[in-house]
Parts: sequence; structure tokens; C-alpha cells
Amino acid sequence: MPAEEDVSERLCVILTGGSGLPIGPLPKPDLVIAADSGLHLAEGLGLTVDLIVGDFDSADPEIVVDAVERGSAIESHPADKDATDLDLALTAAGRLGATRTIVVGGAGGDRIDHFLANTGLIASERHAAVGPEWWVGRLRVWPTREERTVEGQPGDIVSIVPVGGAATITTTGLRWGLMKETLEFGSSRGVSNEMTGTTATVQVHSGVVMVAHGEVIS
Repeated sequence: MPAEEDVSERLCVILTGGSGLPIGPLPKPDLVIAADSGLHLAEGLGLTVDLIVGDFDSADPEIVVDAVERGSAIESHPADKDATDLDLALTAAGRLGATRTIVVGGAGGDRIDHFLANTGLIASERHAAVGPEWWVGRLRVWPTREERTVEGQPGDIVSIVPVGGAATITTTGLRWGLMKETLEFGSSRGVSNEMTGTTATVQVHSGVVMVAHGEVIS
């Protein structure tokens, strides 16, 4: 029989503009992509950027030049384009073989339109192969099509929000359990559930949900 294929994880971190920097350390990435002004986050997070993607309408030119001198590659796009910088960065992550991708930032600030678009991008089928997840402050958010196990502490908040339509789910380890119940798109029923132990699971029978985990603050 042939040897089993190497399925080791290739972790990409995408730095993007907007608010919501993660609280807590990031795992060591194999690849770092900056989406335009996301480049400004690299030094504070102790990351070396491999690729800068975007139309460069918001990144400080001096910081871009410095990054290139340190070895960063550039993928430049025209300002009149049909995709956001995060969309382009997720596409690049797929091209470069990422199997898990942590999106840092992108919570919008005063650009709620970008926040809404980013939510859709991270949940989209187009980018599912790069395993996107979103780290925003204390929240960790995963688009989930099959099953997600959440590790934390009793009392941690877990929210389950359907995207793109209704979703049928079963949960374990949450204060208010669901058994093959349907959450309609636009429903807030799955928001602010609580972990009863150190693990919880969300099994998706149909549809797509965003699972958000926030550590309880003692």
C-alpha cells in the first residue's frame, strides 16, 4: 500500500486593518500575509511578513519599504478592483498552501461595511480550504460546516450564529443544549450560551454556523 499522505498543518496568519487585535499569544505561523495596512500590526505582534497584498491605499509607504528590505514580497493590485484586501489575502493563502488561517484584526472600527464583508469572507465556501478562523480581542470565531470542539472553562461564552441560511445543529457541554434543532438565519437564539465544563461541541447537520468562543474574565 502507498504511504499515507503528509497532512501536516500549514498555518498562515493574515494581518488586516481595523480594530479587534487578539488578546493572548498567536501560535507560530508558517506564513504571514499582510492585507495592506495590516502590515502596521506586524512589529507589535512580533511577526515577520512574508507577503504584502493589496492596493496600498492605506499602508504607510515607509513601512512598506522597510518590510521589503527585510524580505517581504509584494502583490500589488489596482485601486479599482472587485475584491477587498482581505479577500485577496485569503486567496493568496490558498495559493501558498495554507490549511489553517488566523485572521487578525478586521473588526471594522468605523467601517461597519468592512466588518460585514469580512464576516462573509471568513464564512464563505470559496475560502474554506484554508481553514479560516477569526481572532478578535478575547473572541475566537470559527466558520463550522461539520463539527467544532471548543476548549475553555465553565462559564465561558459560546455563541452559535447561522450564516447564509438556516442551520441544524446539536450541541454538548453547553448550558442550553440543542438536539438536531434548526437555527434560522437572522435568529439570535444561539447567542451567549455558556460552557458547563472544559469542552463543548457543536455538530452541524446542515448549513453553516459561526461558532464564537469568549473566555470568561475572572
